[in-house]
Amino acid sequence: MSESKTPKKPTGLKARKEARAWEAEMELRTYRPEELLNPAELLVRFTEKARELVDRMPDESRPISAEVTAVLRQAVLEAFRTREQYVARLVETDSASWMTAMPAKSLRRAIRASLVDSGIRVVESSDEREHFVVVEGEGDGFEVVRPAYVDQATGKLILSGQLRRVFVGKRSDDATAAQHATAVEEKP
Repeated sequence: MSESKTPKKPTGLKARKEARAWEAEMELRTYRPEELLNPAELLVRFTEKARELVDRMPDESRPISAEVTAVLRQAVLEAFRTREQYVARLVETDSASWMTAMPAKSLRRAIRASLVDSGIRVVESSDEREHFVVVEGEGDGFEVVRPAYVDQATGKLILSGQLRRVFVGKRSDDATAAQHATAVEEKP
């Protein structure tokens, strides 16, 4: 005689356990105030190391200590400003993801707007192949698997995109096969 097992009703226990585990992991990853970078302490450490390096230089090419300190101070302050801007963008993105009942498409649009506001150009056309790597497939055409990200201020590639090779048929209107094969993915 076989016993039939009745399906268990969802109690939410599994979801609560997962939520508690995630919160515990985030707590472990949270920086403590004493671990945060302190610009003054960082400048002191850099200045000490710079003095050691400068002392090894010949006297005729040795910069003045005040010049070294000024340059280091400027670099440390610039690094902290950059970090603040970066953290602000991350916070904006995270807060957008927590909006009540925000659908995935709206979240993608909010993230894309944040990227554009930050001076990031998102390349979604396989016509700009210099920003992509081919990851798979066969054929003469290409479709975008993942867009490329370019810093508009410097023109530097932040993250290369990925293309997939695809077979394309002949088109009667003289359009190139690559243009025909370019993926028409859901755009944010």
